Amino acid sequence: MLFKFTTAALAATLSLVAQAAMAGAGDFTFEPVNPEMKKGEDVTLAVRLTNKQTGKPVSDAVIFKTRVDMAPDGMPEMESAVTPLPSKEPGVYAFKTDLPMAGRYQVTLSAKVQGEPETVTGKVVVKATK
Repeated sequence: MLFKFTTAALAATLSLVAQAAMAGAGDFTFEPVNPEMKKGEDVTLAVRLTNKQTGKPVSDAVIFKTRVDMAPDGMPEMESAVTPLPSKEPGVYAFKTDLPMAGRYQVTLSAKVQGEPETVTGKVVVKATK
């Protein structure tokens, strides 16, 4: 009986280790909370970070690099400053930026997720309207 219990415990442990080993930076995705917003100064732009495997929001990430530019419309040099804002809901990361003209803007993010050794990076496209 003890042998069966030990074997089951070992199998469960190996299963958990295998799942952790298979997880990677590609298991996370960024998506816009609002894919379309009005152009202007001091626009609040929010993105959601989720775990693709579980579908759950990731609220413990540290966003350490952000960039907003108009690369989707062929103007990557049209870059706007980005200021982080406090999070109002789990897994949502908000930023203040300027979207000076109508068009598509690319938000590039790099984050560290707790328990994930790789850097999680993502690109999100939002549209600014008149």
